[in-house]
Amino acid sequence: MKRTIRQLAFYLWLVAIWQIVSDLKLWPPYLFPTPLSVWEAIRFGFTDQSFLTGLGVSMKRIAVGYGLSVVLGIALGFLISSSEFLRDTLGGLVLSLQSLPSLCWLPLAVLWFGLSEKAILFVVLMGSLLAVTINTEAGVAHVPKLYLMAGRNLGANGLRLFWHVLLPASLPHLLAGLKQGWAFAWRSLISGEMLFVSLGLGHLLMMGRDLNDMSQVLAVMALIMAVGQIVDRVVFETLENRIRRKWGVARAT
Repeated sequence: MKRTIRQLAFYLWLVAIWQIVSDLKLWPPYLFPTPLSVWEAIRFGFTDQSFLTGLGVSMKRIAVGYGLSVVLGIALGFLISSSEFLRDTLGGLVLSLQSLPSLCWLPLAVLWFGLSEKAILFVVLMGSLLAVTINTEAGVAHVPKLYLMAGRNLGANGLRLFWHVLLPASLPHLLAGLKQGWAFAWRSLISGEMLFVSLGLGHLLMMGRDLNDMSQVLAVMALIMAVGQIVDRVVFETLENRIRRKWGVARAT
Protein backbone atom coordinates (compact mmCIF):
# COMPACT_ATOMS: atom_id res chain seq x y z
CA MET A 1 0.00 0.00 0.00
CA LYS A 2 2.82 2.39 0.89
CA ARG A 3 4.48 1.67 -2.45
CA THR A 4 1.30 2.55 -4.34
CA ILE A 5 0.90 5.80 -2.40
CA ARG A 6 4.52 6.77 -3.08
CA GLN A 7 4.18 6.06 -6.78
CA LEU A 8 0.90 7.98 -6.99
CA ALA A 9 2.41 10.96 -5.20
CA PHE A 10 5.44 10.88 -7.48
CA TYR A 11 3.34 10.89 -10.67
CA LEU A 12 1.12 13.69 -9.33
CA TRP A 13 4.29 15.67 -8.63
CA LEU A 14 5.44 15.12 -12.23
CA VAL A 15 2.07 16.23 -13.59
CA ALA A 16 2.23 19.36 -11.45
CA ILE A 17 5.68 20.21 -12.84
CA TRP A 18 4.39 19.50 -16.34
CA GLN A 19 1.51 21.93 -15.81
CA ILE A 20 3.84 24.62 -14.45
CA VAL A 21 6.19 24.30 -17.44
CA SER A 22 3.28 24.39 -19.90
CA ASP A 23 1.98 27.57 -18.21
CA LEU A 24 5.32 29.26 -18.90
CA LYS A 25 4.51 29.14 -22.65
CA LEU A 26 8.06 28.20 -23.57
CA TRP A 27 6.70 26.24 -26.55
CA PRO A 28 3.47 26.53 -28.56
CA PRO A 29 0.59 24.42 -27.21
CA TYR A 30 0.66 22.13 -30.25
CA LEU A 31 4.28 21.23 -29.41
CA PHE A 32 3.95 21.06 -25.62
CA PRO A 33 0.33 20.34 -24.65
CA THR A 34 -1.00 20.61 -21.13
CA PRO A 35 -1.82 17.54 -19.00
CA LEU A 36 -5.51 18.33 -19.51
CA SER A 37 -5.11 18.24 -23.30
CA VAL A 38 -3.43 14.86 -23.12
CA TRP A 39 -6.12 13.56 -20.78
CA GLU A 40 -8.77 14.74 -23.25
CA ALA A 41 -6.93 12.90 -26.03
CA ILE A 42 -6.94 9.73 -23.92
CA ARG A 43 -10.63 10.10 -23.14
CA PHE A 44 -11.49 10.76 -26.78
CA GLY A 45 -9.38 7.80 -27.92
CA PHE A 46 -11.32 5.43 -25.70
CA THR A 47 -14.64 7.08 -26.50
CA ASP A 48 -14.28 6.57 -30.25
CA GLN A 49 -12.74 3.12 -29.53
CA SER A 50 -9.60 3.81 -31.56
CA PHE A 51 -7.44 3.19 -28.50
CA LEU A 52 -9.37 0.05 -27.65
CA THR A 53 -8.92 -1.25 -31.20
CA GLY A 54 -5.23 -0.40 -31.22
CA LEU A 55 -4.70 -1.98 -27.81
CA GLY A 56 -6.54 -5.15 -28.82
CA VAL A 57 -4.56 -5.54 -32.05
CA SER A 58 -1.23 -4.89 -30.32
CA MET A 59 -1.94 -7.32 -27.47
CA LYS A 60 -2.88 -10.03 -29.96
CA ARG A 61 0.39 -9.53 -31.82
CA ILE A 62 2.50 -9.45 -28.66
CA ALA A 63 0.84 -12.65 -27.44
CA VAL A 64 1.81 -14.49 -30.64
CA GLY A 65 5.28 -12.98 -31.09
CA TYR A 66 6.31 -13.12 -27.45
CA GLY A 67 4.84 -16.58 -27.00
CA LEU A 68 6.91 -17.90 -29.90
CA SER A 69 10.05 -16.22 -28.55
CA VAL A 70 9.54 -17.82 -25.12
CA VAL A 71 9.10 -21.34 -26.51
CA LEU A 72 11.96 -21.07 -29.01
CA GLY A 73 14.22 -19.12 -26.65
CA ILE A 74 13.92 -21.63 -23.80
CA ALA A 75 14.48 -24.56 -26.18
CA LEU A 76 17.47 -22.86 -27.80
CA GLY A 77 18.93 -21.87 -24.43
CA PHE A 78 18.80 -25.43 -23.11
CA LEU A 79 20.20 -26.74 -26.39
CA ILE A 80 23.18 -24.38 -26.24
CA SER A 81 23.85 -25.27 -22.60
CA SER A 82 23.93 -28.99 -23.43
CA SER A 83 27.14 -28.80 -25.46
CA GLU A 84 30.44 -26.98 -25.05
CA PHE A 85 30.74 -26.83 -28.85
CA LEU A 86 27.34 -25.12 -29.15
CA ARG A 87 28.21 -22.68 -26.36
CA ASP A 88 31.39 -21.64 -28.16
CA THR A 89 29.76 -21.35 -31.59
CA LEU A 90 26.01 -20.81 -31.55
CA GLY A 91 26.14 -19.20 -28.11
CA GLY A 92 28.66 -16.64 -29.32
CA LEU A 93 26.50 -15.85 -32.34
CA VAL A 94 23.41 -15.32 -30.17
CA LEU A 95 25.37 -13.02 -27.87
CA SER A 96 26.61 -11.00 -30.85
CA LEU A 97 23.13 -10.69 -32.36
CA GLN A 98 21.78 -9.49 -29.00
CA SER A 99 23.89 -6.33 -29.38
CA LEU A 100 21.85 -5.33 -32.43
CA PRO A 101 19.01 -2.86 -31.76
CA SER A 102 15.53 -4.08 -32.68
CA LEU A 103 15.36 -1.45 -35.42
CA CYS A 104 18.06 -3.35 -37.32
CA TRP A 105 15.58 -6.14 -38.00
CA LEU A 106 13.03 -3.81 -39.63
CA PRO A 107 14.69 -3.62 -43.09
CA LEU A 108 15.11 -7.40 -43.17
CA ALA A 109 11.49 -7.90 -42.13
CA VAL A 110 10.21 -5.64 -44.91
CA LEU A 111 12.44 -7.22 -47.57
CA TRP A 112 11.61 -10.78 -46.54
CA PHE A 113 7.91 -10.47 -45.69
CA GLY A 114 6.83 -7.15 -47.19
CA LEU A 115 4.53 -4.74 -45.37
CA SER A 116 2.58 -7.49 -43.68
CA GLU A 117 1.63 -8.98 -40.34
CA LYS A 118 4.50 -11.45 -40.66
CA ALA A 119 7.00 -8.59 -40.78
CA ILE A 120 5.76 -7.22 -37.45
CA LEU A 121 5.77 -10.65 -35.81
CA PHE A 122 9.31 -11.28 -37.09
CA VAL A 123 10.55 -8.06 -35.50
CA VAL A 124 8.85 -8.95 -32.20
CA LEU A 125 10.27 -12.47 -32.29
CA MET A 126 13.84 -11.36 -32.97
CA GLY A 127 13.60 -8.58 -30.42
CA SER A 128 12.72 -11.01 -27.63
CA LEU A 129 14.15 -14.40 -28.63
CA LEU A 130 17.80 -13.63 -27.98
CA ALA A 131 17.26 -12.25 -24.46
CA VAL A 132 15.27 -15.33 -23.45
CA THR A 133 17.90 -17.63 -24.96
CA ILE A 134 20.85 -15.97 -23.23
CA ASN A 135 19.20 -15.92 -19.81
CA THR A 136 18.04 -19.53 -20.16
CA GLU A 137 21.59 -20.65 -20.99
CA ALA A 138 22.93 -18.62 -18.05
CA GLY A 139 20.35 -20.16 -15.73
CA VAL A 140 21.37 -23.69 -16.69
CA ALA A 141 25.06 -22.79 -16.33
CA HIS A 142 24.44 -21.64 -12.74
CA VAL A 143 22.68 -24.86 -11.67
CA PRO A 144 25.02 -26.56 -9.14
CA LYS A 145 26.36 -29.89 -10.37
CA LEU A 146 25.34 -31.34 -7.03
CA TYR A 147 21.68 -30.96 -8.06
CA LEU A 148 22.29 -32.89 -11.27
CA MET A 149 24.17 -35.63 -9.43
CA ALA A 150 21.40 -35.91 -6.84
CA GLY A 151 18.76 -36.05 -9.56
CA ARG A 152 20.59 -38.82 -11.42
CA ASN A 153 21.12 -40.78 -8.20
CA LEU A 154 17.37 -40.63 -7.64
CA GLY A 155 16.72 -42.00 -11.13
CA ALA A 156 16.00 -38.82 -13.06
CA ASN A 157 17.38 -38.83 -16.60
CA GLY A 158 16.56 -37.14 -19.89
CA LEU A 159 13.23 -35.34 -19.81
CA ARG A 160 12.64 -36.10 -16.13
CA LEU A 161 16.00 -34.57 -15.20
CA PHE A 162 15.13 -31.48 -17.24
CA TRP A 163 11.62 -31.10 -15.84
CA HIS A 164 12.30 -31.84 -12.19
CA VAL A 165 15.87 -30.52 -11.73
CA LEU A 166 17.19 -28.23 -14.47
CA LEU A 167 14.04 -26.20 -15.05
CA PRO A 168 13.18 -25.48 -11.39
CA ALA A 169 16.81 -24.71 -10.48
CA SER A 170 17.21 -22.27 -13.38
CA LEU A 171 13.90 -20.47 -12.78
CA PRO A 172 15.38 -17.25 -11.28
CA HIS A 173 17.54 -16.62 -14.36
CA LEU A 174 14.79 -17.84 -16.66
CA LEU A 175 12.27 -15.44 -15.19
CA ALA A 176 14.74 -12.57 -15.58
CA GLY A 177 15.06 -13.53 -19.23
CA LEU A 178 11.30 -13.67 -19.70
CA LYS A 179 10.93 -10.24 -18.12
CA GLN A 180 13.68 -8.74 -20.26
CA GLY A 181 12.31 -10.50 -23.32
CA TRP A 182 8.88 -9.01 -22.68
CA ALA A 183 10.30 -5.50 -22.52
CA PHE A 184 12.23 -6.02 -25.76
CA ALA A 185 9.21 -7.60 -27.45
CA TRP A 186 6.91 -4.73 -26.45
CA ARG A 187 9.32 -2.09 -27.76
CA SER A 188 9.94 -4.08 -30.93
CA LEU A 189 6.20 -4.39 -31.52
CA ILE A 190 5.65 -0.65 -31.34
CA SER A 191 8.54 -0.09 -33.75
CA GLY A 192 7.19 -2.72 -36.14
CA GLU A 193 3.70 -1.23 -36.10
CA MET A 194 5.11 2.07 -37.33
CA LEU A 195 5.98 0.43 -40.66
CA PHE A 196 2.54 0.68 -42.25
CA VAL A 197 -1.18 0.98 -41.51
CA SER A 198 -1.35 -1.76 -38.89
CA LEU A 199 -4.15 -0.54 -36.57
CA GLY A 200 -1.95 -1.05 -33.50
CA LEU A 201 -0.66 1.42 -30.93
CA GLY A 202 2.44 2.10 -33.03
CA HIS A 203 0.22 3.11 -35.93
CA LEU A 204 -1.77 5.45 -33.68
CA LEU A 205 1.53 6.99 -32.59
CA MET A 206 2.46 7.68 -36.20
CA MET A 207 -1.01 9.09 -36.91
CA GLY A 208 -0.51 11.62 -34.14
CA ARG A 209 2.83 12.61 -35.65
CA ASP A 210 1.41 12.92 -39.18
CA LEU A 211 -1.46 15.09 -37.90
CA ASN A 212 0.88 17.22 -35.76
CA ASP A 213 -1.27 16.18 -32.80
CA MET A 214 1.19 16.07 -29.91
CA SER A 215 -1.63 15.39 -27.47
CA GLN A 216 -2.40 12.10 -29.22
CA VAL A 217 1.30 11.21 -29.40
CA LEU A 218 1.70 11.69 -25.64
CA ALA A 219 -1.59 9.92 -24.97
CA VAL A 220 -0.48 6.84 -26.90
CA MET A 221 2.92 6.95 -25.20
CA ALA A 222 1.17 7.03 -21.82
CA LEU A 223 -0.96 4.03 -22.83
CA ILE A 224 2.14 2.08 -23.96
CA MET A 225 3.85 2.83 -20.65
CA ALA A 226 0.74 1.85 -18.70
CA VAL A 227 0.51 -1.54 -20.43
CA GLY A 228 4.18 -2.22 -19.70
CA GLN A 229 3.74 -1.27 -16.04
CA ILE A 230 0.61 -3.39 -15.62
CA VAL A 231 2.16 -6.49 -17.19
CA ASP A 232 5.28 -6.08 -15.04
CA ARG A 233 3.30 -5.67 -11.82
CA VAL A 234 0.57 -8.25 -12.44
CA VAL A 235 2.55 -10.99 -14.19
CA PHE A 236 6.28 -10.79 -13.54
CA GLU A 237 6.26 -9.30 -10.05
CA THR A 238 3.77 -11.93 -8.93
CA LEU A 239 5.95 -14.71 -10.35
CA GLU A 240 9.09 -13.22 -8.80
CA ASN A 241 7.46 -13.08 -5.36
CA ARG A 242 6.35 -16.70 -5.62
CA ILE A 243 9.81 -17.85 -6.65
CA ARG A 244 11.43 -15.87 -3.80
CA ARG A 245 9.09 -17.44 -1.27
CA LYS A 246 9.68 -20.92 -2.69
CA TRP A 247 13.44 -20.49 -2.55
CA GLY A 248 13.29 -18.96 0.92
CA VAL A 249 14.61 -15.57 -0.16
CA ALA A 250 11.47 -13.68 0.85
CA ARG A 251 9.14 -14.44 3.74
CA ALA A 252 5.63 -15.46 2.73
CA THR A 253 2.92 -13.01 3.75
